[in-house]
Amino acid sequence: MPSQRVLGVAVIGAGKMGADHVRRIHDVISGARVTAVADIEAERAQLLADSIEGCTAYTEAAAAIAAEDVDAVLIASPGPAHEAALSEALGRDLPVLCEKPMTPDTASAQRILEAEQRLGRRRIQVGFMRRYDAEYVQLKRLLDSGELGAALMLHQRHRNLLMPPGFTDEMLISSSVAHEVDATRWLLDQEITAITVHKPTASSHAPAGMNDPQFVLLETSAGGLVDVEIFGHCGYGYQVQAEAVCERGTVRIGDERGPRISADGRWGARIPPDYVERFEGAYDREVQTWVDATRRGEITGPSAWDGYAAAAVCEAGLVSQREGGRVEVALIERPEFYE
Repeated sequence: MPSQRVLGVAVIGAGKMGADHVRRIHDVISGARVTAVADIEAERAQLLADSIEGCTAYTEAAAAIAAEDVDAVLIASPGPAHEAALSEALGRDLPVLCEKPMTPDTASAQRILEAEQRLGRRRIQVGFMRRYDAEYVQLKRLLDSGELGAALMLHQRHRNLLMPPGFTDEMLISSSVAHEVDATRWLLDQEITAITVHKPTASSHAPAGMNDPQFVLLETSAGGLVDVEIFGHCGYGYQVQAEAVCERGTVRIGDERGPRISADGRWGARIPPDYVERFEGAYDREVQTWVDATRRGEITGPSAWDGYAAAAVCEAGLVSQREGGRVEVALIERPEFYE
């Protein structure tokens, strides 16, 4: 039911992303407050909870979600823990904003789809924040307008200064390229039908066991081709770019942010160091939109189906990464619930 009262939010995960969302809810957006923080590391959860008046720390997601002052849940824990937290929230009929991946594979994603459908109403929004980035929104509007004709190809680049410890070869696809997978489906309004992962010569800066960079080719249901360069250790900053090649022109985003400066014998613009800074505005709009919709009794934004579809593409991508060659994406029939 629509509510004008401030939402009590449980943030699950007190790492880099979870802490940033706690800051965002407390300092930036309106209509919500953090009432619970959960993390398996008790000290980290307590430290974050102590920074918010009236916030309680928990070491178990289920306990935080069950708290009486919790009206909604924001999941920012590692992907393998998402299914349990989502199931707990759905069991209590609570709205959820879940960072990607919704779940790490299609089997668990299907279980979440089925659980949400049994409720008879949407409760899950998946955190594909690029849909809330100003440049991506402009690109989407331009493509939808038809001004440049049909989109034929999409070039995407995703470069990180470096990846955190423990980041694996597989995570380049399941955690990083997952963003381009959703952006492709959203921008083109098409499903991805096949994926091929190519592994060029690895950078000398890549950790042992990681083939970095990688080049991914996506095929869409309308015959479009999309390429993605993922470079986890580019060494100079965090850079995300996209260029749509259309029948009557092209449009490109992500080239430069902030002022261009000429000084000390060189010119250029600053490149942000990570995704938290690059997509700060997108995260702010995403969470504010989720809170506003939740208070109206609605769920908007990327759905659990979008989370499932991304998992299916990445799952096929991991097969291609491991075995080589083109792999077709196996999607179940889209339930009418998500039309």
